[in-house]
Amino acid sequence: MTALPPAEYLPHLRALTEAFAAGLREGEPAAPVPACGDWTRADLGTHLGTVHRWAATVVRTGEPQPFELESPPSADLAEWYAESAALLLDTLAEADPDARCWHFCGTAKTKAFWFRRQVHETAVHLVDLTEASDLDPLIAADGVDEVFGAMLPRITRWHAVPPLPAPITLRATDTGHSWTLVPGEPPVLGEAEATATVEAPARQLLLRLWKRPVAEPRITGDEALAAAFLQAPLTP
Repeated sequence: MTALPPAEYLPHLRALTEAFAAGLREGEPAAPVPACGDWTRADLGTHLGTVHRWAATVVRTGEPQPFELESPPSADLAEWYAESAALLLDTLAEADPDARCWHFCGTAKTKAFWFRRQVHETAVHLVDLTEASDLDPLIAADGVDEVFGAMLPRITRWHAVPPLPAPITLRATDTGHSWTLVPGEPPVLGEAEATATVEAPARQLLLRLWKRPVAEPRITGDEALAAAFLQAPLTP
């Protein structure tokens, strides 16, 4: 599959950020977020709000920017986060997706990247915060595609190349999308007869790639190959 037209990401991003802001209004700020190490809900909200503000500056300038955590007002983190999301949405709405822009992945260096990236950044962290189960399957499948098509080609920026001695296919059982990766340095999307096939709903595949706790997928073929690949770091 390929990325959506940039403008089509904006309604999804708006809905996801609104759900995240609503989630911040519930629960204790100091409560832990099990999927995010030792982070609290306040830490997660601060992180995502800062990412939105940072991405908005990158899009506005087209240039790389230093990433430093903001200091939101402790009294109303949800409101500060909502303001961060609004800033991002306004910036993207005004941006030319085809204009040159820095980003950290292996796709064309245009502002279009950030429309997609911020949707999936928010979607995964919304699950972290609220355990949301209603993530749009097509958006989840697009997130899987982003991992393989945009992040994996630049994986050495963050991690060693994941081992893949033979082709593997991942298939989203609810959308019908599939991705076959073939050996390379790093592995790349291609066409080949898979030695192992991993099947699960798109949401489950996306969260598994981002190393979130989910049910085990169905694996046919070489289970050891599939397990080793899925355990390797594939994202920043």
